[in-house]
Amino acid sequence: MRLLLDTHILIWLAEGHAKLPAKSRRRIDRIASKEGLAVSGISFWEVAMLADRGRIALARPVAEWRATVLAAPGISEIPVSGDIGIEAVDLPAGLHEDPADRLLVATARLHGLTLGTRDKRLLAYAKQGLVNAVRL
Repeated sequence: MRLLLDTHILIWLAEGHAKLPAKSRRRIDRIASKEGLAVSGISFWEVAMLADRGRIALARPVAEWRATVLAAPGISEIPVSGDIGIEAVDLPAGLHEDPADRLLVATARLHGLTLGTRDKRLLAYAKQGLVNAVRL
């Protein structure tokens, strides 16, 4: 299984936040070393917006933070493409209208990835069989 990290999981992982349980961290590390982890370009936009609005505090400027994340072994970035944008609009009914979440789900679906999240709404959508997701 190759994981696409939801933005909050990415932040918690990169910042060593206690909200990400040790068991989840070990699972992520194991997957990173074997199958690899993916991060959507939309997550870096979301991180930049959160930092700009003072909703999160990062240890370094966002551009440096991104470079550090992407330098970690086993992590690759998936850009937001036109196909992903169209899929985000055309998703089967049942997913809320948050654009970042819709782009993450579309990315997971088009790239055959499992979305790693703790977002209850995304996990409920996955239970409908519309995207692969795992609670981290």
